[in-house]
Amino acid sequence: MSGDINNGEGKKRGIIRELLIYALIILVFVFLVPRYVFQMTIVDGESMTNTLQDKDRLFVDKISYRFSEPDRFDIIVFYPYGRDDTDDYYVKRIIGLPGETVQIKDSVIYINNEPLEENYRKEPYMAYNGIADDPLVLGEDEYFVLGDNRNGSTDSRDPDTGPVKRENIDGHVVLRVYPFSEFGLMTDK
Repeated sequence: MSGDINNGEGKKRGIIRELLIYALIILVFVFLVPRYVFQMTIVDGESMTNTLQDKDRLFVDKISYRFSEPDRFDIIVFYPYGRDDTDDYYVKRIIGLPGETVQIKDSVIYINNEPLEENYRKEPYMAYNGIADDPLVLGEDEYFVLGDNRNGSTDSRDPDTGPVKRENIDGHVVLRVYPFSEFGLMTDK
């Protein structure tokens, strides 16, 4: 008779152990993975057309920038006013890197006085130079970002947004998952 009681207690402990394992798995996939490894996001607006469209669903890699620095032309997700100030985030393309001088003249972007070649812009004319009308020297932790639809984007040209601090970059857009007809890896150039 005593064997049956111990066997029942062992089953109970086994069930509790299984429940704890499932709870841990749920915790990891619901809370930790989206915060530190990857997230899905939805484009809201036209600022990145023709590259991205309103309502595109994107896969954002949040881990690679822990081991390497963002690159020119990377499409990133960032918090324009810091992570604690808002839940809003932007999706833009990196144009200027830390320590570089950025200037916009006659719709041409200059990096360290050299014109930047771009092949992804919606239109060649840029109506607003903003804070890049004069040479803008980026700090050692700052990035200059622009939307591909330059005349329909709030980005680093805007004094309220300005250059993006490294700590506010949340991840690198690597995959479009919807619409299915556009499914695929995002090329940065």
